[in-house]
Amino acid sequence: MNEPRGYVMRAVYRVLAYLLALEVVVQAAAIAWAVFGLSTWIENGGVLDKAGMESDTVAFDGVAGFAVHGMNGTVIVPALALLFLVSSFFARFRGAISWAGAALGLVVVQVALGILAHSVPALGMLHGAVALGLLVVCLVAARRSSAADPTREPVPTGSHHAPVA
Repeated sequence: MNEPRGYVMRAVYRVLAYLLALEVVVQAAAIAWAVFGLSTWIENGGVLDKAGMESDTVAFDGVAGFAVHGMNGTVIVPALALLFLVSSFFARFRGAISWAGAALGLVVVQVALGILAHSVPALGMLHGAVALGLLVVCLVAARRSSAADPTREPVPTGSHHAPVA
């Protein structure tokens, strides 16, 4: 009776998991664009100091990458993680809530590390490593939701032998 709704909610869960994984890729691409653009700009004579960072006058190819990384990391990714957790309560398969909770926990750690790394730059390494963990958690969650999909053919378990005549 509730199976059509369960199927839809597993699909929502799966889409949110894949969107979160995609956001990790977007985050990596945005910050790489920004850093490579900044380093090229500096190599060509650009100067960046505190005053330049606090003004809107510094412009180089990739400067938008910093804005994209900041906006995604503080607004979009946390919002998706919350929606992912909410959907997990309705997805109705074993582990759905645990995987979504792990993703939300990693996002909270990511945001904290992103903020703290401005004071302790070495935390940036951990920020990158946790991002990879978030990517894996989201991909595993999406795959598990597919495996729980009753419209897919069941995967045989164990060995099946033809009866001996």
